[in-house]
Amino acid sequence: MAQVKPLDTNPMHPFSLAGRWDLTVDENGHQAASWLEVEVSGVETLVGRFVASGGSARPISEIRFDKGAFDFSIPPQWESSGNNLTLKGHLFKDHIEGEIVYPNGSHHSFKGVRAPSLKESKKIAWGKKIRLFNGKDLEGWHISGTKNQWIVKDGVLISPHSGANLISNEKFGDFKLHVEFKYSKGSNSGVYLRGRYEVQIIDNPATIEPNSHLFGGLYGFLPPSEMPVKGPDQWQSYDITLIGRMLTVVANGKMIICNREIPGITGGALDSDEGAPGPIYFQGDHGPIMFRNITITPAK
Repeated sequence: MAQVKPLDTNPMHPFSLAGRWDLTVDENGHQAASWLEVEVSGVETLVGRFVASGGSARPISEIRFDKGAFDFSIPPQWESSGNNLTLKGHLFKDHIEGEIVYPNGSHHSFKGVRAPSLKESKKIAWGKKIRLFNGKDLEGWHISGTKNQWIVKDGVLISPHSGANLISNEKFGDFKLHVEFKYSKGSNSGVYLRGRYEVQIIDNPATIEPNSHLFGGLYGFLPPSEMPVKGPDQWQSYDITLIGRMLTVVANGKMIICNREIPGITGGALDSDEGAPGPIYFQGDHGPIMFRNITITPAK
């Protein structure tokens, strides 16, 4: 990574780093999405949360800051290695940049900009409802990799086994989305909003205490208020409204997330450009999943 002189060699107050940052990480030529939130705790201590290119938001107990330089270390999450993830960076006038060392020892440069607030200043007017899936073929969709396992049968979009994710060609800003889905026992999938925020689909029991990693949660951030899950091999539905960062989720007819703010991108996001429209995408790499009756009503 090229060495860049910091904006100011004089001491900078730790509060300067506070806020949310959308990161882009160079993973061997692939631009991966990541996210950092920094908060002030007490007089001058910095704490926060971090989302890597995979996994969910994890807490940072302390972020060290000195004259514009900052760093932190956090334990591994889903990584097989026992090493910590470490990040070292510099704060500049309009961005941050530095290097992340993943638990497997690989080094990757990153650059980050302040995340937009996405606050809506006017009342939303809705356009016409669009059928995202025509029930016949994969027109209007593409896969994330090179090998496609998705098929269409009897009006149903099917991923019979783990493989590629499926992404809509069209991109959206604010919208209302309806989707029906059915999963097999033990399966795990998700609906990504603007390609950045995952509403979790997973086979968990209805009796479990809700949390953000389970059915209906905004992965790693927002837990559902209750658990209206029906279980495997049954058709279920989400009705999702996203306006700016404000999310509402109705699962199987019950409101489980009511106009809550999404803090930032979730693991698996296609990019970290939160201010831009993005696609709908379905996770297809964690077991069999089916979708049908997929409609979206975009804001005008």
